[in-house]
Amino acid sequence: MADTQFDLIVIGGGPGGYVAAIRAAQLGMKTAVVEREHMGGICLNWGCIPTKALLRSADVYELFHRASEFGLKADNISFDLDAVVKRSRKVAGRLSSGVSGLMKKHKVTVIEGEARLEKGKPAPRVVVKGKDGKDTGYGAKHVILATGARARTIPAAGLEGDGQHVWTYKEAMTPKEMPKSLLVIGSGAIGMEFASFYAAMGADVTVVEMVDRILPAEDAEISAFAQKSFKKRGLTIHTEAQVEGLDKSAKGVKAKVKLKSGKSEEIAVDKVILAIGITGNVEGLGLEALGVKLDRGHIVADGYGKTGVDGLYAIGDVTGAPWLAHKASHEGVICVEAIAGKNPHPMVKENIPGCTYCHPQVASVGLTEAKAKEAGKKIKVGRFPFVGNGKAIALGEDQGLIKTIFDADTGELLGAHMVGAEVTELIQGYVVGKTLETTEAELMHTVFPHPTLSEMMHESVLDAYDRVIHI
Repeated sequence: MADTQFDLIVIGGGPGGYVAAIRAAQLGMKTAVVEREHMGGICLNWGCIPTKALLRSADVYELFHRASEFGLKADNISFDLDAVVKRSRKVAGRLSSGVSGLMKKHKVTVIEGEARLEKGKPAPRVVVKGKDGKDTGYGAKHVILATGARARTIPAAGLEGDGQHVWTYKEAMTPKEMPKSLLVIGSGAIGMEFASFYAAMGADVTVVEMVDRILPAEDAEISAFAQKSFKKRGLTIHTEAQVEGLDKSAKGVKAKVKLKSGKSEEIAVDKVILAIGITGNVEGLGLEALGVKLDRGHIVADGYGKTGVDGLYAIGDVTGAPWLAHKASHEGVICVEAIAGKNPHPMVKENIPGCTYCHPQVASVGLTEAKAKEAGKKIKVGRFPFVGNGKAIALGEDQGLIKTIFDADTGELLGAHMVGAEVTELIQGYVVGKTLETTEAELMHTVFPHPTLSEMMHESVLDAYDRVIHI
C-alpha cells in the first residue's frame, strides 16, 4: 500500500516545486511532489529551455548569413524545420528526465495526478485524482502550492488558441511548417522571443502592443533601443494598438487592428501568436473553500510563501509577477527553509534579474530610471555603448547599451539595464553586487578582465560618476 503521510507535499513539479522538494529532502523532511503532466513543468518542457534551443538555431542561422563579415563562405544556406523542432524537444526531454532522476536521488515521492485541497489539520488534506480516475487522500504537516501559470486568453475577442490559426506557446514551439507571415500579439519577453525566432527564420513578423513601447517592463531607454534594433531587422511594430478581432479562414487570418492614430487596419497573416499575459493555475484546487486570498488570478502570499491558511504555502508563477523560473526556485528554497526554522531572508523582488533571449538580448535587475525617480530618489545614471568595446567589435556585435543607476547620496546600486549580445549572462554580475549591497566604490575598484564584454559594466559605472575611460 502506498504511503500517504508526509512532512511536506508540493503540488506542482516545475522549477519552484521540484527545487522546494529537493531542499526539503536535504533538510530531512519526508517529501512528495504531485505533478499532473511532466516533471520540470512548463519551463523545462514548454518554456524557458526549449525556446532557448529554438533561438540558438535562429542565432546560428543568422550567423551563417553573415559569414562574409568574418571572412568565411557559406553558400545555399537553408534550414530543416523538423530538425530544428526535434532538437528543441530533445533538449527539453533530456532535462525533464534529469529532474525525475533528481527526485529519485533525493528520495522524493512523485505522485502522478491532479490535486485538490480539502480542509484538514495541521495543513489542508491533499486529494489526488490519478491517471485511473480514482481519488487518493494524502496528509502532510505542510503543503506548498507551486501550480504555475498559463498564457492568458480573451475568448470574447477571439484571442484564444485554436491550434491551427491562433497559436499559444505550444504550437509556436512545434510548427509543422514555417509561416510566411506572422502576427504576434503582445511584446513582453515571450512575445518578443517568438517574434525574434520567426523573423530570423525568414517570416514577415508584425508585433502589436497595447502600451506605448515594446518590452514595457524594461527601462524605457532599453526598450527604445531594442525596438529600433527590431525594426532594423525588418519587424513591423505597432505600439498603442489593439487587436479588435480575428477573421480566420482556410487562407490564414485577417486581424482588425486599431492603431495609435485611431484608424483601423486589416493585417493579413498566416498565423497569430498570443502573448498577452499570464494567469495563475488556481482553478480546481479548492482554494475558495479554504479561504485562500486571490488577486487578479494569483494567490496572495508573503515573502516566505505563507498564504494565511495554516500549513498552506504558495510559490512561483501562481503567486504573480515576475513570472520567472529562477524566482520560483528561490521562493521554494526560502519557503522550505522558513518551514524548517532556518530563518531565511524573505524574497526581495528588486534583486531578481529578468532576461529576454531575443536578438538583441535584454536583461535587467532593480529599478528602472523612471521607477527610481518615482520613488523620490536622487540618482546618478551611467551608460556605455557596445560600439566602444573591443570584444563586442571583434565578435561582430557592436550594437548594444549598458545602463546603471545609482543613489546619488549613498552610492547604492539601484538598477542595471542592458541590451545587446550576451547580456543575459552579464547581468548576474550586477545581481551579485546588488545582493551584496555594493556601492559604486566597490564596483569601480573591481578589476574586469580584458578583452571581455564585462568591461562595459565597469565603464557604465564609471560613466555615472564622470570617470568613463573609453568614450
